[in-house]
Amino acid sequence: MRLRNWWYAVLVLGWIAGPVPAGQAAQPEDFPDKPIRMIVPFPPGGSNDMLARFLGAKLAEHLGEQVVIDNRGGANGIIGAELAASAPADGYTLLMVSTSWAMNAAIRTLPYDVERSFDPIAMIGSSPNSIVVYPGSGFTTLRQLVDRARARPGTINYASTGVGGFNHFGGELFKRIAGVDLVHVPYKGGGPAMIDVMAGQIPVMFTSVTQVLPHVRTGKIRMLAVGAAKRSPVLPEIPTVIESGFPGYEVAVWWGFVAPRGTPGAAQEKLLREINAILQEPDTQRHLANEAAVPQNLAPTEFRRMVHDEVQKWRGVAQTAGIQAR
Repeated sequence: MRLRNWWYAVLVLGWIAGPVPAGQAAQPEDFPDKPIRMIVPFPPGGSNDMLARFLGAKLAEHLGEQVVIDNRGGANGIIGAELAASAPADGYTLLMVSTSWAMNAAIRTLPYDVERSFDPIAMIGSSPNSIVVYPGSGFTTLRQLVDRARARPGTINYASTGVGGFNHFGGELFKRIAGVDLVHVPYKGGGPAMIDVMAGQIPVMFTSVTQVLPHVRTGKIRMLAVGAAKRSPVLPEIPTVIESGFPGYEVAVWWGFVAPRGTPGAAQEKLLREINAILQEPDTQRHLANEAAVPQNLAPTEFRRMVHDEVQKWRGVAQTAGIQAR
């Protein structure tokens, strides 16, 4: 009789606990137990892709599971972001985001909401915008450029990577702050724009320090100022736009990771912990420094607030400058 009661108790306990459903996400202590997909919403070769590959390899070492880079370029990052927004919220999908993610929300109706469709995981780093010119342009200071632009409105062109891109927004914000009329010339990407600036076909460009740094070092392009609150550690001799007499101009390329809304808290915490640990490693800091970037350790709540502020900031610039998506 005792034996029968013992077996009955085992069956009842087993029924209460229930079997582990197939495909159930790993428990917090086991996460991750399969590869993680890192969606990069741009083609291979750009700054987003290169940084994602570096950090993805690091994250794989820390987590003990493969991190697969999934490039889904198109529509200025919208295609990849839409794919991530519709992915299962189980911790196994990360989206690499950058400044253009917030700028898209400022001028476009999106198939997702940058503030509500995702959970912010970790901020990675940032690199300031810069104002550069063709060395033969005659401009050696930002004040000289502004004085010429004010004396001859509408006669100085500036290049960008396209309408609604980071370079375009950076240029329009400067026009508003400096009170100048520069003519926007959109290109189909940063490469063609940079080539024409180096060739003297167009005198001015607003671009990230990361993108232009190699050409500044070789003397093919002259940097007049950086759009940050402080000077860049890799170019300490270059003044900021604020120092040059134009307060309020702060523009930076930033990078971070988000996940589909509803990702389990334990998975978010583990990913944040490991990414922050990676950012503290000396070789990571050297890698970012080589890209003229600095690590940014923001709490998820701070990251969410920053995204909100960025969207509002660029929405205001778009309305003032009349920037419209094409």
